[in-house]
Amino acid sequence: MERLAHIYGRLLDVMVLAACAVLLGMTLLIGLDVLLRNVGAGGIPPSNELSEYALYITTLLAAPGLLRHGQHIRIDIVLRMLPPRVGWCLEWFSDIVGLICCLIFVWYGVRVTLASYSAGSLSIKTLVLPEWWIFVPMPVCFLMVAVEFIFRMRQLSRSERQPRADAVSAS
Repeated sequence: MERLAHIYGRLLDVMVLAACAVLLGMTLLIGLDVLLRNVGAGGIPPSNELSEYALYITTLLAAPGLLRHGQHIRIDIVLRMLPPRVGWCLEWFSDIVGLICCLIFVWYGVRVTLASYSAGSLSIKTLVLPEWWIFVPMPVCFLMVAVEFIFRMRQLSRSERQPRADAVSAS
């Protein structure tokens, strides 16, 4: 299991790097678009749409890795004020709720993606794309976040009965 967790962690690190590359590409695209519009060259017509897709995919690619490294949004000041065992129980509660929410997003994402694929729906903006291409990353990445919640619960079960030390925003 440790080896699997290590390999999975490496995959998540690669996904975070890919998210960084997409973000860099989006930044360069926006800069180039602004430059071209200001010199009268008309800009890059699909730049707004590509930026929207880039923000979406960046968020999905980075989410599992950020959770793994404790860099997700976390408000733990209350956990630090409670008795350690109560904080540990709340960690369990939040991981279970997170896992359930992720599985709901996976289920919903698969249904929406399959419905879009079956209907042959298109996203028609500046670019014309099969709509399911836009939807397919969501259930995949939320499944990866769900797997990370399972690894977190495994780690929590082996730790001291106190809140996690990662991502501490107080104390």
